[in-house]
Amino acid sequence: MEGATESAESDDNRGRLSQRLRRERLSSYWFTGAGYFAIALFALIVLTLIYQSLPLLSEYSLVQVLTSSNWDPARNEFGFLPAIVGTIYVTILTMLIGTPIAILTAIYIAEYAEGRTKRLVSSFIDVLAAIPSVIFGLVALIVVVPFVGNYLAPVFGSSGTGTGIFTVSLVMGIIVTPFMISLSVESLEALPDELRESSLGVGATKWETIRLVLLRAAGPGIFSAILLGFGRVFGATIVPAMLIGGQTRLPDSLFSTGQTLPTLIVNDFGELMSVPITQSALIFVGLMLVVVVWIFNFSAMLVRRRLQRRWQY
Repeated sequence: MEGATESAESDDNRGRLSQRLRRERLSSYWFTGAGYFAIALFALIVLTLIYQSLPLLSEYSLVQVLTSSNWDPARNEFGFLPAIVGTIYVTILTMLIGTPIAILTAIYIAEYAEGRTKRLVSSFIDVLAAIPSVIFGLVALIVVVPFVGNYLAPVFGSSGTGTGIFTVSLVMGIIVTPFMISLSVESLEALPDELRESSLGVGATKWETIRLVLLRAAGPGIFSAILLGFGRVFGATIVPAMLIGGQTRLPDSLFSTGQTLPTLIVNDFGELMSVPITQSALIFVGLMLVVVVWIFNFSAMLVRRRLQRRWQY
């Protein structure tokens, strides 16, 4: 009787184990399928963009479209240099404005703020990150544009309405900062307390501990936060479209109006997509955005791995 009971329990255990193994195998298939689906989707997007860009590249050389500053689709002139320069200006200036603010704020929240103050500042950072970009654009049209046009630009000898590269960069710096702060704070707070105690124990001050130990240990995470900010700025559309002025010409100062690659697509998409060669030109702009972001992310991944190996704690 006991032997029969043990045999039944053994069969039951084998059945449950077999069921768990089946579920695990099925889950593995799903995860593998999802990974290959993501790769296939990316390849499909890139191939579509390449195929749709061929009409433009069959009539104009790559060097010609990348180095020409003449953008006039009505005359079949497709020079992307002004939009490329505008994109580079906006991205660099935004990161120069946003990155120091993000890192210093993250250090304050993670290492200095305590109790209610820390919760209050962190909650405001989260709220800022959740506000839609178009709201920042509307507020900037009312507040930032008149301030830049009437007061700031004249100080540097420039004139204009206040829309332009500097205004876009200033507003985008505010938009991307909360994301970089949140990720940087997580990286700093994830460090073990023993790291801080060891540094303070050998006589280092708190600032020396932050500068020489914590920032190095959290470096890969902070670097990833900066990359996220770069990606958001490079592909930003609505705020640059509202504030940059929409002039496809080479900017002669940081307060000049201009154009970025995403705004070039947005501004000309509706009325010009019916013309095949112009449609191909705008799709080529999308291809450039994808290629640049992919190259940057791949390079950043290599740099991040190098930092992780060098700054191990």
